[in-house]
This record gives sequence, structure tokens and C-alpha cells, in this order.
Amino acid sequence: MTGTVLQVSTSRGGIPKRALLSAELTAAGIVGDAWRYPFHGGPKKAILLVTSEGIEELVAQGFKLFAGALGENLTTRGLDRRTMYFGQRFRVGHATIELTLMRTPCATLDVYGGGIQAAMYDALVQAGDPASPVWGLSGFYASVIEPGTVSPGNEVALITPPSRVADVDTIGSAAPLRHVRGSA
Repeated sequence: MTGTVLQVSTSRGGIPKRALLSAELTAAGIVGDAWRYPFHGGPKKAILLVTSEGIEELVAQGFKLFAGALGENLTTRGLDRRTMYFGQRFRVGHATIELTLMRTPCATLDVYGGGIQAAMYDALVQAGDPASPVWGLSGFYASVIEPGTVSPGNEVALITPPSRVADVDTIGSAAPLRHVRGSA
């Protein structure tokens, strides 16, 4: 699975995040990025990745979104959110990230329209079931395994074999991961 970095974004806290020409990914997140609340960020939530295709799905439902609007640090094109799972590692520019948690959307996103939380996160997602039609729409948190520079246009390439994805057992609010595609 390969895609492209469409946008790299940061903010001084809150949403939206604004585009950068390039950024340094570290174990603490993107240099210069900040969060409005202390429960955002940390080693397992260093980066938030959202697919542009997912944003387009939400726009088609009437939500006025754009790259960076959901607070993501990396907006990608060409990755299928339905095939992304915790434990997968991706080479992004000169950095390596590992998907760790599903982002649990909060009421802050309501500025883009009522009902956005339900449009991107349902009971199946909360239960860790990738069969949900909205799997991945809220975005994936990732830890930074290998720091490095990332820029728009960089390739995003899956480097972990699918059989390895079952080693992370939490989702957003620490619900157990009950199903992993590709596992027995």
C-alpha cells in the first residue's frame, strides 16, 4: 500500500491546523505543533493521520472540511482507510510511523456541522471492528518510530507485513481491539 503526503500541518493548539512546506517528526510529534488539551499528544498520539479520500467522503455528506480541518498532522492521498490497522508501520518521507489508536472525535469538530462525530465514528469503530463503514474516517493516531523530515509530495509506504498488525490492542478510548483484518 502506497500513497502520498498531501499536506503536513500544525497549529498552536486546536483546529484547524495549517499547512507547512516541511516538518520534522519526532517522538513527541511535529516540531512546533501544540494541542489545546493535554490528553492530545503523547508517544502513542504523536501524529494524527487522515486520508484526503475520507475528508472527501465527509464533504460529500455536507461537512465543510479541508486538509488540516480535522486537526490532522498528515493528510494523505492514495491510502485506503479501510485497510489501515493498528501496528502497521509506514515510511513517510524520511520518518517511520506506526498506527497506534483510532482518534475518538470530540465536540470541537462540531464547528464543521452537527452530526460530524456520528458520521466518522460509530459503535463498530469503538469496538475495534474494521468492518464499520466509517472505519478510519476520524483519523489514526501514530507514534514516531524513526524521526525524520516530511514534506507534501513525499511517498507514504506500508513497510510492515499485514500479519504483524495484531500487536496493538487499544483503540481511542482504550476499548479492546476485537478484530484485525488479516489475522486468524
